[in-house]
Amino acid sequence: MAALFGARVRRLRTAAGLTQAELGARTHVVSTRITQIERASGAKPTLELARALDAALDADNLLVELWPYVYREAFPDWSRAFMAYSERALSIRQYAAHVVPGLLQTEQYARAVLSLDALLADEDQLEERVVARLGRQERLRSPDRPELWVILDEAVLRRPIGSLAVMREQLGELLNAAANRRTTVQVLPFDQGGHEAMGGSLTLLTLPDGSEAAYTEGSDYGRLIEEPTNVGRYTVIYDRLRAAALPPLMSLDMIRSVMEGNHRGANVPSRSERRRLAQEQLQQSGWGRLRGGRGRAQGHRPRS
Repeated sequence: MAALFGARVRRLRTAAGLTQAELGARTHVVSTRITQIERASGAKPTLELARALDAALDADNLLVELWPYVYREAFPDWSRAFMAYSERALSIRQYAAHVVPGLLQTEQYARAVLSLDALLADEDQLEERVVARLGRQERLRSPDRPELWVILDEAVLRRPIGSLAVMREQLGELLNAAANRRTTVQVLPFDQGGHEAMGGSLTLLTLPDGSEAAYTEGSDYGRLIEEPTNVGRYTVIYDRLRAAALPPLMSLDMIRSVMEGNHRGANVPSRSERRRLAQEQLQQSGWGRLRGGRGRAQGHRPRS
């Protein structure tokens, strides 16, 4: 993909009649950087540079759209293989233990999740990761979109990521996604107790040739499983999770309930604000004066 990106830059630059030095000046990089990009050598272009090249070459967003695929080449082989499988899969079944799966994340929720990475370098890197994640959602808007079945641990709904507004939007997006006939969302409630997939997420992919792959992931690891016997074991685990989870309609009711609870929570004043409001109400009702008046009356009761 880096070679394809570089070839497109070279073709657009030549068509525009620009030298590498001229294009570098327009995008605020040295000419050798343009040479590296066109030859697919050296560091991969950043999202910021891809946008600058796109604008300078009047590429109608072509380079920006290609950039996420170039970005993936920095990932390990097994991670890139999983992404490639996902793009071809006829069916995607996921269990999420901690956060909403990337395919269903809103932009603000994705930004909040990705910003939690302790190894995140800066805002530019965060923006690159957000763009790459949202880019993978395009598959769900295509005519050949896969069948998507998602099981969410109840913790995914209960743990606030970002602000309450971000969570409300994300929960609303889950409801919207579930309205599509090719997407099913279930919730695995806390009262189901422990299970075999605790501690991480699980994804099962069914490919066009009928083969399957499994992918397990934790906070700092990922593992692609392709051996049929092992994939079969994860399929059984997933089927057990699906059986233990709430039925789809009940799951959507729980999501709505949590979303409404978040809305009410957003309108609850802080403790100090509640104390101030209570004092104002007491003063307006005259209760404070009544309590003080009673004390004075008792102190000056006439003797019998």
